[in-house]
Amino acid sequence: MLVVGERGTGKELVAARLHFLSPRWEQAYIAVNCAALSDELLDSELFGHEAGAFTGASKRRLGRFERADKGTLFLDEIATASARVQEKLLRVVEYGQFERLGGDQTITVDVRVIGATNTDLPAAAKAGEFRADLLDRLAFDVITLPPLRVRKADVFSLAEHFGKRMAVGLGAEIFPGFTPEVMEFLSDYEWPGNVRELKNVTERAVGRAFNEDASLSSPVGQINLDPFEAPWRLGKDIDNTAQPKTSDTPITPQPAGTDFTDRTNAFELSLVNEALAQAKNHQGKAADYLGLTYHQFRGLLRKHGLRK
Repeated sequence: MLVVGERGTGKELVAARLHFLSPRWEQAYIAVNCAALSDELLDSELFGHEAGAFTGASKRRLGRFERADKGTLFLDEIATASARVQEKLLRVVEYGQFERLGGDQTITVDVRVIGATNTDLPAAAKAGEFRADLLDRLAFDVITLPPLRVRKADVFSLAEHFGKRMAVGLGAEIFPGFTPEVMEFLSDYEWPGNVRELKNVTERAVGRAFNEDASLSSPVGQINLDPFEAPWRLGKDIDNTAQPKTSDTPITPQPAGTDFTDRTNAFELSLVNEALAQAKNHQGKAADYLGLTYHQFRGLLRKHGLRK
């Protein structure tokens, strides 16, 4: 079986749910991140090794397949497995048999294999980057998780859930929720990091609000998408000693009777329109273009009636 979806959509949670709702729920559920291990280490982790199989292998080690016998083995980022590991995976998925690294004894197991990836595996197989026969076996059933940006109705309930759990963890007696402005922002944002990003953003907001008011007496009203954002952010060209530059361009006289507020609003509006044009109406990129947070940019859109 395969669970596919963008990063942060909750593939591992779905795999665990599949296990605990199956007849195997009383048996082992074991997860392996294929991307976190080198080729040799992944081989050893999955299939085990005999003593002396490689330098440092002083004793026999049972692999994850043996430990997951009668249960479920979740292979996260399966697309990163090498061709050699894929070949061994094909055999164990097809026949339930394998040999430990450095051994010649055939071991038989009964394991439900669930693979997960954010890669287009059919395209990878067509390009020769993933075994087509292994894909055929794993694709007996495929669950595709939609990104958070197309299920906006889930944003509110997830934000409330993560916020309440964070508040309780910090010791707050109640969680007052988020302000309407924050909820509007959460709904409008595209969430490229999906549920994982939403979780981090909401928990960060609650944590900062708790630091200012341990009783959380008011709804959380500040959201920060980028914890690295700062005037002195690394990588930015900062020169606090530079003198203001002068320009030879003459200043165009403003029409008589135009007050300061009108002229300021007109200038703001021109900057916003320029940023949207440069970013092809992508609001996140337009905010970056102006050096603003997404929340600040959305405030300008509301101020000038440009939300639609």
